[in-house]
Amino acid sequence: MEREMMKTSKRWMVLATLIGLFVPAAGAAPAPRLNILHIHADDHRPDGLRALGNPVLQTPNLDTLVERGMTFTRAYTMGSMVGAVCLPSRTMMLTGKSWLRIPGAREGDPERTQPRLLAAAGYETFHVGKGGNEYTVGIEAFEHNIVMDDRGRERRAGSSRRHADAVLKFLGERDRDRPFYIYMAPPVPHDPRSAEPQFHALYDPKEIPLSPAFMPLHPFDNGEMTVRDEKLAPWPRTPEDTRRQLADYYACITGLDYHAGRIFEALRKSGEWENTLVIFTGDNGLSLGEHGLFGKQNLYEFGGMHVPCVIAGPGVVHGRSEAFVYLMDLYPTLCEAAGAPVPDGCEGRSLWPILRGGDITIRETIYTAYKDCQRAVRDDRWKLIVYPKINYTQLFDLFEDPHELNNLAEDPAFAGHVEVMKHKLIEAQRLYGDDCPLSSANPAPMAWTPPAGQ
Repeated sequence: MEREMMKTSKRWMVLATLIGLFVPAAGAAPAPRLNILHIHADDHRPDGLRALGNPVLQTPNLDTLVERGMTFTRAYTMGSMVGAVCLPSRTMMLTGKSWLRIPGAREGDPERTQPRLLAAAGYETFHVGKGGNEYTVGIEAFEHNIVMDDRGRERRAGSSRRHADAVLKFLGERDRDRPFYIYMAPPVPHDPRSAEPQFHALYDPKEIPLSPAFMPLHPFDNGEMTVRDEKLAPWPRTPEDTRRQLADYYACITGLDYHAGRIFEALRKSGEWENTLVIFTGDNGLSLGEHGLFGKQNLYEFGGMHVPCVIAGPGVVHGRSEAFVYLMDLYPTLCEAAGAPVPDGCEGRSLWPILRGGDITIRETIYTAYKDCQRAVRDDRWKLIVYPKINYTQLFDLFEDPHELNNLAEDPAFAGHVEVMKHKLIEAQRLYGDDCPLSSANPAPMAWTPPAGQ
């Protein structure tokens, strides 16, 4: 009996110690709960900050997130069944579901969306951003929802400023007894690429370097050669037009950075900066002359699915992670930050083990897809892209060829690598419910001709 009492006493001592780690001492103020600020850019390339590797860009404010937080260099949106890649991308992010399992824009249970989960955990939720090609149920689930599409060049020029103004107004009027979750998602730097004049003045097109992967024409038909985005530049692509488009794109990013800085400064002045988790992401990437392409409807690394992802704030270590992550991973990550339960069926994976400094493998590969005409998988070194409609395959060694210029798939010496990567692709398709065949019995021609007069 005495021995049992000693065991029981020890158990209670351990339990009391654990409780003491999480319950403040009598009279002590409880630790403030994390605020969350998520800035989600539209068509933002994975190298779209100076601190992410583009020395031409001027982005001093967003660079501070990279300098003090965790940068995920291998972040992606999974895929799209439509040309507007941003729609499924944003839906995956707000629901934690993969691309073929997400609801339609006006479908799904609002109680399972990110804002409702955080609201149930005590957060005041605020959204300002575009309404077109967005998950409507998701943004309407915010307690405060302001739609700013800012269509047209004149409206778009002031879009970043208006979005920041709306956030600053909310911060000044919000309920101070609750933590906040802000989702600011302006239609920037998406075309029309128009910023305030002072930001355009920073970039002389003649001084803008082209990508090493710039080409006048894409060498074959990838299944989506004349989608709207591809018509934003003439065929063949010219260095002069491409530099001009890059200069405009950079001006829009610098404008977004400047106005993000206004929000950061307001949080510092209010004393809330040190208690705010800040996330910067893009909904999809964008080609700007690489491989002769000008859209996000492709699976190259500097194409449609590779995105920036930077997270900074309390509890987040500084560094860079090469873990394979998807935007849908933000769903459980923010739930964990807010102390909200993650619903059953969530396919995203929390990034907190990495944010806290763990060397964790989230996934062994990244799988991406576009409509029924492109499928890809990559691991640490190798990247396979399959074009089922024309029975064409590309294999790239990303260690030696990061711009994907040397296709090794037709070299017999790499046949084994092709088979290994194809097996990984098939396994990823099985995991995510993708039954698209990887070849066609009657393939279409590979060659294509640009539309006359464009």
